[in-house]
Amino acid sequence: MAHSGRDIGGTKRALWRAMSKPLEGKVGVVFGVANKRSIAWGIAQAWAQAGAKLIFNYQGERLKENVEELAATFGADTPVAPCDVSRDEDIVKFFDFVKGKTSRVDLVLHSVAFAPKEALEGSFLDTSREAFRVAHDISAYSLVAVTRAASGLMSGGGSVVTMSYYGAEKVVPHYNVMGVAKAALEASVRYLAYDLGPKKIRVNAISAGPVNTLAARGISGFSAMLTHYEQHAPLKRNITLEELGAMGVFLASDGGAGVTGQTLYVDSGYSVMGM
Repeated sequence: MAHSGRDIGGTKRALWRAMSKPLEGKVGVVFGVANKRSIAWGIAQAWAQAGAKLIFNYQGERLKENVEELAATFGADTPVAPCDVSRDEDIVKFFDFVKGKTSRVDLVLHSVAFAPKEALEGSFLDTSREAFRVAHDISAYSLVAVTRAASGLMSGGGSVVTMSYYGAEKVVPHYNVMGVAKAALEASVRYLAYDLGPKKIRVNAISAGPVNTLAARGISGFSAMLTHYEQHAPLKRNITLEELGAMGVFLASDGGAGVTGQTLYVDSGYSVMGM
């Protein structure tokens, strides 16, 4: 069958758009932006550059101005609304807001974690019952709650991406209860992937090497951790937000269509080392 030059040119343009804008036409909801150094912001930028339209959450009035200012770089009409992920009623209210902006959601980024500062110092043995509860509620259960609420809008399937760290698998001094909460988060990813697979919703975690974020600076000895990675990771350097963004796009796009329930490491190879 003959094809005109115009047909071939149109096919090439379509392929180019698919390659350069793999998230064209998709709608994503972003949880966890605090400032321009946030991992959530790095992935959000990559999603937007790949063609996705985004809706942002902020946690508390303290972060409202920061998030609104960053979101506005994608257009003054980029939707932004508050949501305290430790409160079910806030999650319901936030997704009611989302429903007012879009009829569907294709992508969810969950980059939310918290533990009281005192629990990230000293020994894990001294973790209080309350610190343990708070860390697991906000850092792990919130993924379940947010995904449950979002899944009702993901009628065409989609991708949920959350953020983990190597401390979920191995002991990282001073990471303490957060490591235990991240282990719960990674297990939650697997169970959610099983539950939501029939709906064509994929759930995965990115285990990132240390990044100099607002949250990370609350971990005792964090600067030493950065130096240690530079010295011992196979690539002899720390990772960048751009690299995390690229992995976020992969997991959100058709390139990751067969990947679910996984924890993918973006850590310059540090996690493969035995010593």
